[in-house]
Amino acid sequence: MVNAVVSRGTGMTESAEDRAQWRGRLLRAGRDLFAAYGYAHTTVEQLCAEARVPIRAFHQHFTSREALLIALYDEVATSGLRASEEAMLSDDMEECATEERFRRLFAAYVRGVTADPRAARVAFVEALGVSRTVDDHLAMWRTMWSEFLTCEAERAAERGEVGDGDQRVAVTVMTHSVEELLAHHARRPRQVTPDWLTEELTRLSLTMLGSPCTAPALPYGE
Repeated sequence: MVNAVVSRGTGMTESAEDRAQWRGRLLRAGRDLFAAYGYAHTTVEQLCAEARVPIRAFHQHFTSREALLIALYDEVATSGLRASEEAMLSDDMEECATEERFRRLFAAYVRGVTADPRAARVAFVEALGVSRTVDDHLAMWRTMWSEFLTCEAERAAERGEVGDGDQRVAVTVMTHSVEELLAHHARRPRQVTPDWLTEELTRLSLTMLGSPCTAPALPYGE
């Protein structure tokens, strides 16, 4: 026997399997609607209609639209983190010169966070300036990446491949530059390609650390 009920809110039949999929449906709906119409112009009712779930399903899984937005951001950020971790674990990564090491890390990260253009737009455009709660959450991720990049900068300094001194200021500027370039990509994914983004991030980061990139710059949009 199928365990199903009819929702009074939507008139749709809901099985236990449907209810188990509600969170995933809402995440997909948020990704699609926030990217297409903007976070500010998307209501809970529209999200539920797109996901084909009752209104109560939203409140069972998310405390607010902000909570859904944060969950979508975390999906993208986690994809970038996992891709970067995989790059770090590659066999010859420890022997790489700083320029090549940064290029590989940024290439992996960029692939991870830009794989879905809709998700990238939500994370790097729609999540900006929404509220103090969302800003604080993004700041938590930014702090984690700043600590990681500071370790990378200090490693490079020890090898004599970047300038000496406290790298924290340069890394702080670097993390904001990464966010700005990712937002630029998210707004114009066809113009700002992942390859161009990787090279520009590598070039900017090395320049900020006092070690100009040796590779020629890629033309914009290529």
